[in-house]
Amino acid sequence: MIRILFQLADVVLSFYSWAIILAAVFSLLTSFGVLDSRNRLVWTVGDFLTRITEPVLGRVRRYMPNLGNIDISPIVVLVLIQYVIRPLLNSLYAAIEFGAWQGLLF
Repeated sequence: MIRILFQLADVVLSFYSWAIILAAVFSLLTSFGVLDSRNRLVWTVGDFLTRITEPVLGRVRRYMPNLGNIDISPIVVLVLIQYVIRPLLNSLYAAIEFGAWQGLLF
C-alpha cells in the first residue's frame, strides 16, 4: 500500500514536471507569435497550463531577483523537483518500508 502511494506521488511529480515544461514552451511560442491566443483551443490549453503551474511558479517568482523579461522560475522548480523532492521521497519510502532511518539523517 505504501509503495503504491509513493509510486503515485512519483507519477504526479512526473506529470507536473511535464506540465511545467509544456507551459514554458507554450508561453514562448505564444510570445513569439507562433501560436495565436485568439484561437479557442490554443487559449483553452494555455489557460489550463497556466492554472496548473502558476500556483507553484508564482511563489518561486516572489523570491527570485528581477531578471527583466527572463523567467527562470520553471527551471528552478524543475531542479527542485528533480534534486530535492524526489530524493526526499525515495529516502522517506526507504525509511518507512525498510526501516532505513539513517538515510533520512544525512
